[in-house]
Amino acid sequence: MTAIAPGATIGILGGGQLGRMIAMAAAKLGLKAHIYSPDADSPAFEVAAVHTIADYEDEDALRAFAATVDVITYEFENVPARTASILAAIKPVRPDAAALAASQDRLVEKEFMTSLGILTAPFMNVESAGALARAVAQLGRPSILKTRRFGYDGKGQTQIREGSDIAVAYRSLGGVPSILEGMVPFTKEISIVAARGLDGSFAAYDVCENHHEHHILDRTIAPAGIEPHTAERGVAIAKTIADALDYVGVLAVELFLTVEDGKEVIRVNEIAPRVHNSGHWTLGGAVTSQFEQHVRAICGWPLGATTRHGTRVEMRNLIGADVLAWHDILSSGDTSLCLYGKAEERPGRKMGHTTKVFYD
Repeated sequence: MTAIAPGATIGILGGGQLGRMIAMAAAKLGLKAHIYSPDADSPAFEVAAVHTIADYEDEDALRAFAATVDVITYEFENVPARTASILAAIKPVRPDAAALAASQDRLVEKEFMTSLGILTAPFMNVESAGALARAVAQLGRPSILKTRRFGYDGKGQTQIREGSDIAVAYRSLGGVPSILEGMVPFTKEISIVAARGLDGSFAAYDVCENHHEHHILDRTIAPAGIEPHTAERGVAIAKTIADALDYVGVLAVELFLTVEDGKEVIRVNEIAPRVHNSGHWTLGGAVTSQFEQHVRAICGWPLGATTRHGTRVEMRNLIGADVLAWHDILSSGDTSLCLYGKAEERPGRKMGHTTKVFYD
């Protein structure tokens, strides 16, 4: 397989902060970026050589976009199947359609994990209020009802508790195909950000520990405070998934850590076929950032070192008005700041992040 040479153009679907940071990493390596997004105020446009404003269903615009680039990637997994199909017929799309299919639908994702012998939360398919009642009877309460598609940061889900009206819960998510998941009594939420190259090479960053507030990632600490064998198992799971998908690029695997019979056990919550918020610590906290690593992988270049700087690294998201503290953050002297160029801060909106490397 021929590597894409410096000077080439990477096409990126999506113009948010992830697309922005991929484009910046590409520029560092002598590559150009062409951002495709339907949102006229996409922050990634500011750092890209070219951008296209068009819907993901605009087939003429998609074909014109593909004609200008050498390889195509994306910053979010909910790329319409038709969009991916049109683009893949013209230029390489990495990660490919198989990775999208495995991650876009929570039921498909869970069944894929089960087929690989990977533990997940117990789950059942739900396509009606009656099916939900049967699933609740089997999995018990509390449990979590999630839409099979288009959920993130706590959206598209509701908890079924004692006394919850099942019919109301089903209708609250729009009555769309869903999945009921049994509750996992986790002690920590952890994730693995890793990359697989075009040649099948694999490299993982330190397993990291994630803390959420209101269903949104608040901070990530690397490395996670877990047993070495648990970290090894997590990396092995990520490699198994990447190999099974013949994956190319960076992916993230989110897991629950439980203690069962006195031993640490990990269960996959979900996968993200892209660079990931919990990998932002690598930007300034590791030899190769996840964004540069993704660019290397999709271009067929050697993967970079994933070595962590310092004894530990902490990344904090700046959500909404948190970004107004930018001056104080810069004045601290030991914390790096990355802002996403978004014009307006709103509650729940990711505006930037900070990274601090510790040497204690």
